[in-house]
Amino acid sequence: MSDIATGAPSRRALIPVIISGGSGTRLWPLSRETRPKQFLPLIGPSSLFQQTLSRVRQLGEAAVAPIVVCNAAHRDLVLAQSRELGIEPRAVVLEPVGRNTAPAVALAALLATQDRAGSATEPLLLVLPADHIVVDDRAFAAAVDVAIEAAGNGRLVTFGVVPDRPETGYGYIRRGARSGGWAEIGEFVEKPDRATAEAYVASGEYWWNSGMFLFSAARLLDELRAHAGGIVNACERFVADARRDGVVIELGAEFAQCPANSIDYALMEKTAHGAVVPLSAGWSDVGSWSALHDVLPRDAHGNTALGDAMLESCRNTYVSAGKRLVAAVGVDDVVVVETEDAVLVLHRDRAQDVKKIVDALKAKRRSET
Repeated sequence: MSDIATGAPSRRALIPVIISGGSGTRLWPLSRETRPKQFLPLIGPSSLFQQTLSRVRQLGEAAVAPIVVCNAAHRDLVLAQSRELGIEPRAVVLEPVGRNTAPAVALAALLATQDRAGSATEPLLLVLPADHIVVDDRAFAAAVDVAIEAAGNGRLVTFGVVPDRPETGYGYIRRGARSGGWAEIGEFVEKPDRATAEAYVASGEYWWNSGMFLFSAARLLDELRAHAGGIVNACERFVADARRDGVVIELGAEFAQCPANSIDYALMEKTAHGAVVPLSAGWSDVGSWSALHDVLPRDAHGNTALGDAMLESCRNTYVSAGKRLVAAVGVDDVVVVETEDAVLVLHRDRAQDVKKIVDALKAKRRSET
């Protein structure tokens, strides 16, 4: 069994940090609060979370057992799906409430630096969301190797996905001067409109912001203390006061008082030591039904039919039938998702607006969320 399964330390430990706090509301009604998208088998027989674990398992002996940071409600899902793969996490950190990625990464870094037994060097953290798709694991591993080299030069690395289309649903990173296999970070830019996205892609100077990172745990904490010291100070208290049960580390209710911020805003946009490594590996954050449709097999007319679904004279349409026969006739660019208690019908161009339905259901305290 490999190091990642046993948790055995490495001389140059690369600790995967799997961030699993998302609720996946844009994939409602399949993704729910009690079982969000990262724990669903959306692409193949294993869940996105399990695919992420398997991906880092293939990075070689340097990759030790992962730290998973998740919602406390998903404790059993994380442990069960990890053990299905024969993986015992290094730690499973349970958050009573999500405070975004900066506190999650700070918690992992503090735990990593507290446990360096057998390691001659500071551990590196490879921070990965639990709900992303990467088609080409070899290309991913090659990009990680480049990022490790950059981190060895004191860089805080993010991965920039080389775009294959103008995408308005992602933030972008403008690359600066090249340095070997990586580049300086020119700037982070928010999600653009269509014309701006087309200009970004045409320029060749902008990459999608993947939300994946690699850096030394100690360097990360030093930089966070300089730019967002309140987060580190709070997380130090929460780790010290946490309740421990084997690999499970349960944070107290006071974690809700931690400043909430993303690692991008809290640190990566402020540090002078950032770097970006290009990634061309069939990446998707599966952030909407349209995005999921884009990565699934389609017929000659661009359609995907899952379950007991029948399509006639349709184009670029996604139909997922969970419990009943679903038939679609003469529709283009439509998504239909049927579950036991809900049916969603939307135009592909409005895929990002599913969250509005979920927010409305929550406001009405409907059980379907």
